[in-house]
Amino acid sequence: MVTKRKPTHPGLFFKRNILDERNISITSAAKSLGISRKALSEFVNGRAMCSHAMARRLSEYTGTGVSVWIMMQANLDTWKAENIVMETKITMLQA
Repeated sequence: MVTKRKPTHPGLFFKRNILDERNISITSAAKSLGISRKALSEFVNGRAMCSHAMARRLSEYTGTGVSVWIMMQANLDTWKAENIVMETKITMLQA
């Protein structure tokens, strides 16, 4: 089933629901996460995906499960794949 609404990028979710709500700066959060400010900035602005390492860091930082972050990224990746415009017609495999 193809979903119409694009899922929220996990970085945007992290920025809005964790950092912004608690008035935590990107610089401060990056330091706590043990990553560069640039890496966190790219993530929270939706330019970098949520890697397994990032998911682990976020889970430790927020007290959530790793799967929360992995699934958010998987949902976004799935939506993107389902919404690719195919340039050629694909013939379905017959049994």
